[in-house]
Amino acid sequence: MERIIRLVRGVTLSAALAASSTALAQEKVTFNMSWVPQGSVVGVAVAADQGWFKEAGLDVTMIRGYGGNRTANELDQGQFEIGYVDPISLVLNRSNGGKIRMIGAINTQWPGGVCFLSDKHKIATLDDMKGLQMGGGSASPVQQVVPAWLELNGKPRDFIHMLRLDPAVIDVSLIEGKIDLAECWRASNVPILKKRAKTAGVQLGSIAYSAYKLDAYGSGFAAREETIDKHPDMLRKFLAASYRGYDLARGRPDQAADIMVKMFPTLERAIVLEQIHDINQLIVDKDMVGKGLGYLRDDRMGSTVSFVDKAFDLRGKVKLSDTYSNALLGK
Repeated sequence: MERIIRLVRGVTLSAALAASSTALAQEKVTFNMSWVPQGSVVGVAVAADQGWFKEAGLDVTMIRGYGGNRTANELDQGQFEIGYVDPISLVLNRSNGGKIRMIGAINTQWPGGVCFLSDKHKIATLDDMKGLQMGGGSASPVQQVVPAWLELNGKPRDFIHMLRLDPAVIDVSLIEGKIDLAECWRASNVPILKKRAKTAGVQLGSIAYSAYKLDAYGSGFAAREETIDKHPDMLRKFLAASYRGYDLARGRPDQAADIMVKMFPTLERAIVLEQIHDINQLIVDKDMVGKGLGYLRDDRMGSTVSFVDKAFDLRGKVKLSDTYSNALLGK
């Protein structure tokens, strides 16, 4: 009997030591969401909730960000390991000597568009926006993006009149009819704008940039070249678990919304669910289904870099080959 007790104690101690060793082996990873929690980052939230990061030996912390440019620059400075970064901010960072790359797509097409009140303006095509006033943040890339987008469609740069506003008042100004147009984003503020419009008794309409020749990626996962070189296994594990999370969200969006609200209790479930439905569409590149989620196409990334180059007059300063890598994806 004493021998059995000693064996049981030995097994129990071994199990405890193994569990302790596993806990100690967890590699800490910080992921910057670029903004407040929203449906666009649901894959990471689901992976954390389901324990898939821990299974892979990762201890992942999700932190809020303060916009694309700041996120890209802070990622380049090594303040966190992985960021949700848009290609404009990434290319601008690299043009200033930064060393970050896209390592996986989330928005496989540009999710931005131009929103308006359809009660006030009957806008069916780009031509219907002629002479209208569009509000944009005073330091926002939209001030360069819209004129470049207009030129891409054969319109003069002042076809739409750009206003420089405090970002905090843009959405409210649109709903109150003080401006004609405002930039809006699927899987982000479009559901919020729809709710505000409904409360105000008006109808929200939109036209996507991608519907008018802008063949570009939106935000995706990015990392520093140093991290890619020194910690490729960590990044592979993070991407695999995150895209597994996006897969769950595609098949079970209601469960994914519940996870987001459980993790971030201040979120409104109806808004999050609509954001998730958006990202479920945006994350799939129908021409690249066989490559799996996250694959970055050379042609679309090339179109993206070319557009940013023209919009910001970079004169070829950033090479396409320096902006992305598919080497860390599962397929």
